[in-house]
Amino acid sequence: MQSIVDIIAQELSVSSNQVNAAVALIDDGATVPFIARYRKEVTGGLDDGHLRHLSQRLTYLRELEDRRQVVLASIEQQGKLTAELKADIEAADNKTRLEDLYLPYKPKRRTKGQIAIEAGIEPLADALLDNWNLDPELEGQSYLNKEAGFEDVKSVLDGACFILMERFAEDANLLQKLRKHLLGQSHLTSTVAPGKEAEASKYQDYFAHSERLANVPSHRALAMLRGRNEGLLQLSIDVDPGDDNKLYSSSEGIISNHFGLNLSDQTAAAFLNKVVRWTWKVKLSLSLETELLGQMREQAETDAIKVFSTNLSDLLMAAPAGAKVTLGLDPGFRTGCKLAVVDNTGKLLHTGTIFPHQPQGHWDKAIRTLVNIFQQFNVELVAIGNGTASRESDKLVGEAIKASASIKPQKLIVSEAGASVYSASEFAAQEFPELDVSIRGAISIARRLQDPLAELVKIDPKAIGVGQYQHDVSQSQLSKTLDDVIEDCVNAVGVDLNIASIPLLTRVSGLNKSMAQNIVNYRDSHGKFENRNDLMSVPRLGPKAFEQAAGFLRISNGSNPLDKSGVHPETYPVITKLIEQLNQPIEELLGNKAALRKADITSLTTESFGSITVKDVIAELEKPGRDPRPAFKTAEFKEGVEKISDLKPGMTLEGVISNVANFGAFVDIGVHQDGLVHISSLTNKFVSDPREVVKAGDIVKVKVLEVDVHRKRISLTMRMDEEVRMQKQPSARTKKVQKASNKQGSTKSANAAMGNAFADAFAKLKK
Repeated sequence: MQSIVDIIAQELSVSSNQVNAAVALIDDGATVPFIARYRKEVTGGLDDGHLRHLSQRLTYLRELEDRRQVVLASIEQQGKLTAELKADIEAADNKTRLEDLYLPYKPKRRTKGQIAIEAGIEPLADALLDNWNLDPELEGQSYLNKEAGFEDVKSVLDGACFILMERFAEDANLLQKLRKHLLGQSHLTSTVAPGKEAEASKYQDYFAHSERLANVPSHRALAMLRGRNEGLLQLSIDVDPGDDNKLYSSSEGIISNHFGLNLSDQTAAAFLNKVVRWTWKVKLSLSLETELLGQMREQAETDAIKVFSTNLSDLLMAAPAGAKVTLGLDPGFRTGCKLAVVDNTGKLLHTGTIFPHQPQGHWDKAIRTLVNIFQQFNVELVAIGNGTASRESDKLVGEAIKASASIKPQKLIVSEAGASVYSASEFAAQEFPELDVSIRGAISIARRLQDPLAELVKIDPKAIGVGQYQHDVSQSQLSKTLDDVIEDCVNAVGVDLNIASIPLLTRVSGLNKSMAQNIVNYRDSHGKFENRNDLMSVPRLGPKAFEQAAGFLRISNGSNPLDKSGVHPETYPVITKLIEQLNQPIEELLGNKAALRKADITSLTTESFGSITVKDVIAELEKPGRDPRPAFKTAEFKEGVEKISDLKPGMTLEGVISNVANFGAFVDIGVHQDGLVHISSLTNKFVSDPREVVKAGDIVKVKVLEVDVHRKRISLTMRMDEEVRMQKQPSARTKKVQKASNKQGSTKSANAAMGNAFADAFAKLKK
């Protein structure tokens, strides 16, 4: 049996020594970001991708091994553990295979087969299986047992049938063959639930849908599963698609072949064919269908979570506008536009409310207010939330900038997805207990422009609006994956120890919420941290936490210039030797590539710090505290295009990628309804994954292909040579479904009713 380490090493195409080293570090409490950044020497350069896979597989394989020992012990206690069975169990490389092997020995409720065995009928079953020329009716006469309830030959033969059915259905190798067969040829079929046509109109693409099970993409799988859960769709697996003769299933043929039952006109053939047929129809077809649908769901969830995590990573790693005085504007009509000014560190300076839009319509007064705020606080950026009245507010801010004589801030429309969640959160209430939730939202919008990562970590990632069917997937798996993504992003960028919030510090390697709270409390009572060693004075932050966290915590203008870099304090002795070797103070070496490249790496290496570590230290000194995020740039929404009715086919626009799915990318073009660029319209070349071309936060140029104002559907392309589409008229079927939906008083109206499942889910999520 391969060891867990060897299995993972083979999967990652690395050495067992590398995996052993990483496992030892993980078991010792080291985090993935810490190992990937500061233990390259130990692991031979395993990156965070390798380490995340390693960590997940380590957990799975250890659980598998624990279960294997339980299974072996249970079968051994029953006195049924043969050498062959033990070898099969030890060779099982996944939980499904292990449970298949355990199935015949697993304690279970008393079955019909067991009752027949207790009545002494098993020899009959064995005899008929071994000799097909025996007459079942004649042989059954010898096994009558009135006390056990087998009073006639029919009940005796039924008992023999149940014995063989259970034996066949618990054969692990047969189950493997059937799974492979079903995955290879079966189709997933979806039909509308009887009488639910109008109610299920948003799922009309799946009213009579069939496709190969192995090819169902995650978004379609999750859409159909949601429809089934809502009682609107019925799903099943068609084992023999296109075969109208259902008298004999191909699966029954596999069962017969597996047990060598080449039956024709033998005396016991009818009995054994009945066993095979019942094994499939009664014992296996339903359970395997349920299992395969479950596997499809799990794979679809895995794919959806991967989509979510990739989009979240792109969003968190979006370019920050930087440390600039920023005015956040949360737009609104009736309740007015909420204003919040924050300084270059995100500290709140001023709040207010203006009412430029109807019904109040104080446009000129609002402009004067904005101009005064620009001048009073030297505002450099204006962040406008992209919700209701955003384009109208964008126009307002534009006029205010023109009216401002000296201060000319840059205006940008910013996604406000999740801002309301932060506003009502416990953390926001603690930070701004005296402020209304809507004002807190404006603060969040301003800070999100300054530093998306620092602000978004305060919000549940499921509220940010970049997921795909996020409410239909395993919430525990989703949360774990998204937590890993946030941890990787935060530690890749680094955290300013003297201004970081509790939620941001919580995500730093080695720290937890209580440690983060203690750091902030210490900072509030003792003033800013002068160097990283001050962390050792923070209550409950011990040497292990310091080791894991210190390299990711930065101090600007502190007593030690190295503390603003990503150089870990444990490697400061290397810097001391480097200073002596180059005969220059650290202040002159920081950022001095020419001087640093003269360093003799060999003479700087020691038993503790090898060449990989030394090279990393020098690379960090060349660009101390470098930010891996891209340079900041913004999209310019087209003037006069403020709502979906302003769009015309052929129009060229600039927009921001708001979400990426397996089938394409959604683009915010400033009309309160994201447009969809199908994967085939992303580029002139074939791509299998939209992320090969775009990612969330990218600024792109698109052309409008088609606009359906009624259904709020916008089709876009990034291929400028692609021809626009003529507006499609609703089909007779569409009109019929629409009419039925309206008769039922649907609150969604026809446009939402006719939208596909993903578009509906995404629109709800964005709201």
